Amino acid sequence: MVVPKLTLVGAGPGDPELITLKGIRAIREADVILYDALANDELLEYAKPDVPKIFVGKRRGSCAFSQEEINQMIIENALKYGHVVRLKGGDPFVFGRGFEELEFAKAFNIPVQVVPGITSAISVPEMQQIPITTRGINESFWVTTGTTKTGDLSGDIAIAAKSSATVVILMAMSKLEEIVKLFAAEGKNDTPVAIIQNGTLPTEKMVIGKVKNIVSEVKRHKLDNPAIIVIGEVVSLHPEYVAKYAGVLVAKGSRQNTN
Repeated sequence: MVVPKLTLVGAGPGDPELITLKGIRAIREADVILYDALANDELLEYAKPDVPKIFVGKRRGSCAFSQEEINQMIIENALKYGHVVRLKGGDPFVFGRGFEELEFAKAFNIPVQVVPGITSAISVPEMQQIPITTRGINESFWVTTGTTKTGDLSGDIAIAAKSSATVVILMAMSKLEEIVKLFAAEGKNDTPVAIIQNGTLPTEKMVIGKVKNIVSEVKRHKLDNPAIIVIGEVVSLHPEYVAKYAGVLVAKGSRQNTN
């Protein structure tokens, strides 16, 4: 007898070891798996051999299915197979549209469960030893998407640029020039920036610079999506920044020369 169920599983930032034990257990118990492009394919090896594995992600701007189609596929597969694991990159509730899928399943009286994942917004800089918060430097951080549903630049970025917070921007490489203009307008041309592509994977690439030169650095090193943008004084703690600019931030508002 088929017992329908949906489990949203956060696959983490990319490295297949950065998933929770509970997430692995859900994959092992799945009757069908619907997985995204940012969920590492190696995680599918935990599934039972005969379990259908259906790719529903986006690659280079091309969607395999619309969100409405994915919602419907969750219901159809739950009724046909039973336990659907929806494997999503990062954390399902951090710009992952996980809540939309959860609510859709609930409308069909399908039991739901969420297994949180490690979000790239924090873990990718962390793996590069860039802290999101550090005592004496900042007291908060923003995590924002680069674009809204209409494709426009998120208005929250302009507000974040006015603060002393670390600003982490996801899915925003196409908007990089617009973003740096907002920070420059706030007198932050010299604010450190790190951009990390394919974070936590063997193919990871990182460029470190400042607001005033990060666009040219990205072009020179040919960085592209998927990547995250980190803007804030915490980036100056990275050894590459110290080597490049011969200084390290030791306290809020002060610098020490390393020469």
